[in-house]
Amino acid sequence: MTFGASSSVTLLFDFWDVHGPAGMVLSVFVVFLLTVFYELLKVWRVWLGSKSRLAQPPSFYSPPQSQCSNPVLVSTPSESSLTPMQPEHLVSSTSNSWLLHGIQTLLHMLQVTLGYILMLCVMSYNTWIFIGVIVGSVLGYFISFPLLGRI
Repeated sequence: MTFGASSSVTLLFDFWDVHGPAGMVLSVFVVFLLTVFYELLKVWRVWLGSKSRLAQPPSFYSPPQSQCSNPVLVSTPSESSLTPMQPEHLVSSTSNSWLLHGIQTLLHMLQVTLGYILMLCVMSYNTWIFIGVIVGSVLGYFISFPLLGRI
């Protein structure tokens, strides 16, 4: 198979049959928007993961309060010096973590599905669709990369 620059292509399904330049421009625009959304979805998942408590599971151990005056010894707890703490709000955080885990799972499923759809669009071996995916990925990354710095 080789890439072709034709304005006639069938994308994904039989009903998405493109004939002519106007249909190709519209199809490239749709694929472009799907790719930008894919890149933004990746950042949204990272943001949601950083805001959830799934990223940092709660620790039920803390170092004991020491009477020692040496700050080096106080700041480096050993495994034997950890004392168990009582869990606070365990029920509410568990239900929130399950909800966040469910949302993360749905977003992951959407991201994987969208990735495969875009891969199949590229596998149509149409040059214009390929360029739409590449430019959409570049623009989506360009838009979403600064958002990663704010997380």
